[in-house]
Amino acid sequence: MAAALREPGRAELAHQSTGRAPSAEEHALAEAMMDIYGSGVSDPAAMAKALTERGVKAPVSGRTDWDAALFEAELTAINEAYDAAYAENGIGA
Repeated sequence: MAAALREPGRAELAHQSTGRAPSAEEHALAEAMMDIYGSGVSDPAAMAKALTERGVKAPVSGRTDWDAALFEAELTAINEAYDAAYAENGIGA
């Protein structure tokens, strides 16, 4: 689906409803989370442990020593940043 959204002539849909493109750190976190979820991990503490083991940099704080509280704080901050970008820029990045 993501590839279809990036087809020529549909670039405006690549980040539909986000108001901005994800940062490199946000993209790396999302990729790592999808891979970790795919391995069966769903508990926040276990997710944090896996992110630490992989050395994933937290997009907001820059930390690599994840715990459940940091995981929640980072996701909350990222969501708030997307909400603000959407409010400012509307649909599309």
